[in-house]
Amino acid sequence: MPAPGRRAPLLASTLLATLLAAPANAQQPPAPAIAEGEVSDIVVTARRREESLVDVPISLSVVTGATLEAQGAPDITSLQRQTPNLTLEVARGANSTLIGFIRGVGQQDPLWGFEPGVGLYVDDVYLARPQGAVLDILDVSRVEVLRGPQGTLYGRNTIGGAIKYVTNRLGRDPSLMVRGQFGSFGQADAIVRASVPLGETLAVGGAVGWYNRNGFGENLTTGAEHYDKDVLALRASAEWTPSDRVFLRLAGDRMVDTSNPRHGHREVGFAGLPAFAPLPSRYDTRAGIGDDNRVTTWGVSATAEFTASDALTLKSITAYRGGRTDTLIDFDNTPGPVLDVPAFYEDWQFTEEVQALVSLDRIQAVAGVFYLRGNAAGAFDTVLGGANLTILTSGDVDTRSIAVFGDVSVDVTDRLTLSGGLRWTQDRKEGTVFRQNFAGIRSPVFGNPAAIPGLIRTDYTNDRTDDRLTPRVSATFALTPEVNLYASWGRGFKSGGFDMRGDALFTPTTVNGYEPETIGTVEAGMKGSFLDGTLFLALAGFRSNYRDQQVTIQVPNALGGIASFVDNAGQLVIWGLEAEATARLPMGVSANLGIGYTHGDYREFLTFIFGGTAPVDVSDERFLQNTPAWTINAGLTWETALAGGTLALNPMIAFRDSYQLFEVRTPLLDEDGYVLVDVNINWTSASDRLRLGFHARNLTDSRYRIGGYNFPGALFGDSVIGFYGPPRTFTGTVEWRY
Repeated sequence: MPAPGRRAPLLASTLLATLLAAPANAQQPPAPAIAEGEVSDIVVTARRREESLVDVPISLSVVTGATLEAQGAPDITSLQRQTPNLTLEVARGANSTLIGFIRGVGQQDPLWGFEPGVGLYVDDVYLARPQGAVLDILDVSRVEVLRGPQGTLYGRNTIGGAIKYVTNRLGRDPSLMVRGQFGSFGQADAIVRASVPLGETLAVGGAVGWYNRNGFGENLTTGAEHYDKDVLALRASAEWTPSDRVFLRLAGDRMVDTSNPRHGHREVGFAGLPAFAPLPSRYDTRAGIGDDNRVTTWGVSATAEFTASDALTLKSITAYRGGRTDTLIDFDNTPGPVLDVPAFYEDWQFTEEVQALVSLDRIQAVAGVFYLRGNAAGAFDTVLGGANLTILTSGDVDTRSIAVFGDVSVDVTDRLTLSGGLRWTQDRKEGTVFRQNFAGIRSPVFGNPAAIPGLIRTDYTNDRTDDRLTPRVSATFALTPEVNLYASWGRGFKSGGFDMRGDALFTPTTVNGYEPETIGTVEAGMKGSFLDGTLFLALAGFRSNYRDQQVTIQVPNALGGIASFVDNAGQLVIWGLEAEATARLPMGVSANLGIGYTHGDYREFLTFIFGGTAPVDVSDERFLQNTPAWTINAGLTWETALAGGTLALNPMIAFRDSYQLFEVRTPLLDEDGYVLVDVNINWTSASDRLRLGFHARNLTDSRYRIGGYNFPGALFGDSVIGFYGPPRTFTGTVEWRY
């Protein structure tokens, strides 16, 4: 059988021939058939203003909330199954921490102080921290995935792209939705969404979701569930529309995740445990650190829109968010404290954005100012039981960011549109890092007041200021009224910072922090409908020059502990393509297909190891992380009238090529590639009030790694552990709407 990378082109061509065209997942409707003009009429706000999906010169996927619900999607990581060149996973060791990569650009380290390379926005509010960012499908209208650097209108930490989670507006009619979901591993979810008008101009509403599931595996030491889910999510809002020119929304949300921590699965044996035997399941563990875990996030926001005239709209988005995580990670996966890490994280952020939107006959423009003030802090112990040693690491990073931006589109002719934008961003950061040895199991911060303080390895406070201009230009040409060609060039920027794990004993330069990273991307593509609207096709090709990539490297050292340092890799060139298509076929059948290809080459990777003063170029030994070369997905939807309603059958398939978890190849952890098969069956009554659904996910029960840690060596208990995606599950849905 050929390797996964060689199978991908063959699989792609077969699906292409079968489904007529290359993909557009974003626009797939699993329940209803594709109506003529439906895709071209999709309105998005990727450029901060409402416009047709076809007219946006960005490689962009859109998935509606109705589609995700009809697919039984558990959370937004389901987007990975149907979006080209996207990696969106639950972080290793966590249940609600998000790791995102687009086109090979992202950040997989969720420690405080490190910031994502893919920006996540909820109703235009930027979420600075990945904790609690695995958003459930609770009250969502649509999700937009913008690929490539969004350095003009989004700017902050969107060098890989942006994900926009857009919630439902309340409307002026009362509504109620009640859904129950029951399935494998004791799944029992309850979701309620309601809105009520209070007079002619005011409406209030909210949604609550309670998600429960037993574990896919078991902690054989403590007897606790492993890979379980226990999440309560709430959202409430009030919308006031006193006139056609004024809109005000106040919203609040809260999420509490008390699922057990994920300790992973040992990929190798351990000589220090004579009774060691293979675990019954990849989802089992023998972790002895315990099972306490709690993640709480909450936020409030106010959005105000004022239409001053037909040509000018003013908008303000004000938000405050906070969060706290208390967790445990047993890196060795054994009953003893060989390599254990108890930890907590806490953060808060305040953001304000003011926008002015101009709409003239041939000119569309957006200008604004963005401000962020936030703090991320935390502490953790690295417990090395074999040496009776604990290393406490603690600190915080305070961030102040301000940006001024603008973007203008001009219809030069009826066919040609030119766009240009510019953003100036300044980030000021102050970082404090403290790292100290203690004799004993755990430090006083984590419950051992008898621990004896020892060597202070790191103790500093430093600050830095980074600023950049990030431009973007594009041209769109209407080949026909239904087909647009476009080309663009843009830059992205992520500021430097301080390594919260930095060990000044081994890497003295850590006190200076690390430098910003930048990316420049050239993209060309086509979007349009063909065959009298029965086929929608979107194609894009890109090439990115990625400089000074921030890479976290952790290396065990001979004196105990782990030396961490952040390298700014020299230069990485990434190129690839995306293709998305939706087709309306005869006999009530619609089809979708999505293909993504990403290839990256390190041209230079200069690194300092253990405080060395001479940089070494190891570019030949570094490769893209968390990025398969090929991602392919396809689906069919067949509809027919049945029992006074509509029955929709929706099989789906998603292929992900082999990929590495880190820049350095790790054979015990790297994933060989996999295929996921899902089947969704939905019956909807003629009144649209009742829906019955059945969802089979990962029907072939594939086992695939989504994360891992690699700390080999006797001192660390040969702690090579992997984390796995969900097994085969079945879910039944009963939904009633009013």
